[in-house]
Amino acid sequence: MLQELSVENLLLIERARLRLAPGLNVITGETGAGKTVLAHALDLLLGGRARSGIVRPGVAEAYVEGVFDLPRQLRERLAERLPSDAAEIALARRVGADGRTRAYVNGRSVPLGELRELASGLIRFYGQHEHRRLTISAAQLELLDGMCGEAQAKRLRACAHAYEQRVRLRASLEELQALARERDRELELLQYELAEIDSLALHEGEHPRLLAERERLRRLDALCAAAGAGAEALAPDSGEHAGAAALLAGASARLDALAGIDARLDELAERLRSLALEAQDAAGELRAYAEASAGEQGDAHAGGLALQSLEQRLEAIERLTRKHGGSVRAVAEYAARARARREQLEGVELELARASRRLEQSSRELEEHVLALRSARDAAGPRLARAVREQLASLAMGDACFEVVLSERDAGPRGADAVEFMISPNPGVPAGPVREIASGGELSRIMLALTTAGLRADAHGRRATRSDGAGTPAGAGTPAGGACTLAFDELDAGIGGHTARAVGARLRELARHRQLVCITHLPQIASLGERHFAIVKDTSASPTRASVQELGESEVVSELVRMLGADGGDRAARRHAVDLRRAA
Repeated sequence: MLQELSVENLLLIERARLRLAPGLNVITGETGAGKTVLAHALDLLLGGRARSGIVRPGVAEAYVEGVFDLPRQLRERLAERLPSDAAEIALARRVGADGRTRAYVNGRSVPLGELRELASGLIRFYGQHEHRRLTISAAQLELLDGMCGEAQAKRLRACAHAYEQRVRLRASLEELQALARERDRELELLQYELAEIDSLALHEGEHPRLLAERERLRRLDALCAAAGAGAEALAPDSGEHAGAAALLAGASARLDALAGIDARLDELAERLRSLALEAQDAAGELRAYAEASAGEQGDAHAGGLALQSLEQRLEAIERLTRKHGGSVRAVAEYAARARARREQLEGVELELARASRRLEQSSRELEEHVLALRSARDAAGPRLARAVREQLASLAMGDACFEVVLSERDAGPRGADAVEFMISPNPGVPAGPVREIASGGELSRIMLALTTAGLRADAHGRRATRSDGAGTPAGAGTPAGGACTLAFDELDAGIGGHTARAVGARLRELARHRQLVCITHLPQIASLGERHFAIVKDTSASPTRASVQELGESEVVSELVRMLGADGGDRAARRHAVDLRRAA
């Protein structure tokens, strides 16, 4: 039950606090006085979106808070956050002038989704848009599912899971089928590329080594000449002049003649001997290099073939590296990926068969869930139609014919059924879809009939639960949603006279089972309230201010006189207002 509703700086309302009673609480006021603001306050508690410009001009933020009795299931869920003796829970929203909002549970900031989830178990708000939802097929299907009991929610979850699984499997199968169509062409390309890579037998370091060898072969003449000149300078073959090796040996001999006199000179003599020997060895190696190079030069044809072969391999390596990443390592990495892809393609036929079997199995499972949902809906449809007709009869629509028509459609997460609420308000008139036939007042009464039928189904389910010990009642998913408090914003729109009185009687009946908050403009309904609040607008204030007052009995009668369109001194209107209260 909603114990208290507090509103601060929400458009016209600067500050208001409504202490609500069990049963039917009514809210009335002149057109434009601010009733819609209270409706929006309730919507904010349910996690609704803050409307633009809803914060009262000149202030930084608006605040809405609702204090509710704490249901047992919420106490268990919030055990870690609440004191063990907590008996109530407070939900709140702050709305900044910039449009930003914050949500609170017992003064603690929470995500908006959590507030929305908690509020859905405490209050259900039927605004004017809710009536229009009756014209939407998805909303009608949701209402019908609500009459199918708790098991229907489990069926819906299972169906949604099976549908999502089938969507994934179908996408996977389509991907494999596309892969199979491209398989042969891609396999041929991969085989060619891998054969090209494998034929070269690449390894790290080969490319720079080949580059160096190519440069050597290209400069072979110069290398041979340089080696020969070096050998001739160190140790010439002819005796016409002494080479560097002979000169070093002569210098060493001159110093050896004076050995043992000066230690410093002895060190230099030793160095000269070493240099002479090194020069002689270097000359021999240079002459051997020159002779080998000359031999290589001599076989010009063989040398040309070696260079040509080397050039060809370098060209093949460079073409391959340009094609696959710019380096030998990149070519190796591409080859590894290509082999993995080849294995995948070679196994695609087997995987395609497996995927087809999985999809067939998933489709069978989805069909089972679809049929289970349809069976429950087929059984619940006539019950819902019968219950709504009974309620419409007491809402001045006794001649109305109401039916629930199911048709098949493509399977989706909620099954493969489309629902259409059909109504014929008057005898002899063919039934048509509610969205096409029903007026605004009729939509309001149909919604009230659905809500009342849902509560009765819920009560029946609870009695069944107590008798068989089955746990959660069958009607837990009914249009009333199992919520403790039901709030209606102008449910009486478009009706009047005896019809208004009939609607009021239904609201009074609902109030025996649930706390109701009803924003109304009809005296026939307002007269039935256990507690009455009136919104009064003060246009002399700047900006205009609206206040909410709880009315005593004499004030209720005066408010009913105003709602009857009479002056306060109109005795006949006052007698009528008194009669309305007595009849309540």
